Amino acid sequence: MLRLLFILLLAATFHAFAATGRVVKVLPHFLDLKGRHSLSPSLYDRDAYQLQLRQHPEQRSALRFDVLWRARGATGAKLKLRAELRGKATGQLPRETTLETAVESRGLSKWSALKFEGEAYRNFGEVTAWRVTLWDGEQLVGEQKSFLW
Repeated sequence: MLRLLFILLLAATFHAFAATGRVVKVLPHFLDLKGRHSLSPSLYDRDAYQLQLRQHPEQRSALRFDVLWRARGATGAKLKLRAELRGKATGQLPRETTLETAVESRGLSKWSALKFEGEAYRNFGEVTAWRVTLWDGEQLVGEQKSFLW
């Protein structure tokens, strides 16, 4: 009985050090040729400008994913955000690419950005689905994905 109690306490101790995390919100924003996602701080204006950029691809320079995330009990230096993107199919399979950035946890929620830009963005075509994940080393601790993922 004492041995069982010791094992349970030991297991609870190891579990307390496991990282927990969450991807709270993901906001994909097109950026114009000047790197702006909005012309003013108004959310209404931002949404209207995003509609304009969606309808006029020639006015876009990049796609930025603004990610609100949180992690507790993480090892710190090993935290990373990863965005996996799928595009329209060419042939049998859809195009795919991955964006990744190292992030640092401070215990509270934090916004970070992942940018898809340059020649890779221009050649990729339209993004049809995405998944953003938070990793502590090799352990997945949080995820959010688009409807079509």
